[in-house]
Amino acid sequence: MVRHGESTGNVAREEAEDGGRDVIDIAERDADVPLSPRGEDQATAVGRWLATLPEEQRPEVIVCSPYQRTFSTGRLAVAEIDYEPVWVVDERLRDRELGVLDLLTARGVANRFPDELVRKERLGKFYYRPPGGESWADVALRLRSLLADLERRHPGARVLLFAHEMTAYLLRYLLEGVPEKELLTVAHSTVVANGSVTSWVREDDGGFRMEHEHATEHLRVRNVPPTESEDAETESV
Repeated sequence: MVRHGESTGNVAREEAEDGGRDVIDIAERDADVPLSPRGEDQATAVGRWLATLPEEQRPEVIVCSPYQRTFSTGRLAVAEIDYEPVWVVDERLRDRELGVLDLLTARGVANRFPDELVRKERLGKFYYRPPGGESWADVALRLRSLLADLERRHPGARVLLFAHEMTAYLLRYLLEGVPEKELLTVAHSTVVANGSVTSWVREDDGGFRMEHEHATEHLRVRNVPPTESEDAETESV
């Protein structure tokens, strides 16, 4: 999978957190947040890397989140390759929905919804669901459904997902069987950089082994800096 390029929302969130503000200044709904200029460069660099892959490593099926920042990353990347993989847009690959906590920084959540922080502490980050939003477990459920459909419709195919930061963590949960507590430790200590590649290979026993963990070398060799912009979906709540 490839995490989308840097978005204007990533930039706005960093500015709001650094400025100690309660609210992230984003005019669009989450689904419509576009790529930043740097994010567009990252997406193009991903495509140029895909174009160098030998035929036996090329993705045969591409599945993309419908969110604008992710869809644009996929389209800009695919424009750089000289073959036509199957292209699918699936809403099950969208980012986590935050409900009433949408657009709030960590400070904003603490100031405006202190009771929700108490609930989160009691339930744990994986199972905590903000009012009107989703838990990590909710997102895992729809990802599990998507993976099952891909296995049925495209058995044995090489699949590339253009998705979100949270997707990388939850694929470890679903493909590798990383347990909840270990998964949250990984999420706390690592960042899935914008434009990074995380990949798995299928073992002989049908399981999956991680091959590349949030790799960014394909960006660096093309003089495009990766950005480690965390999403509110994984950090603040």
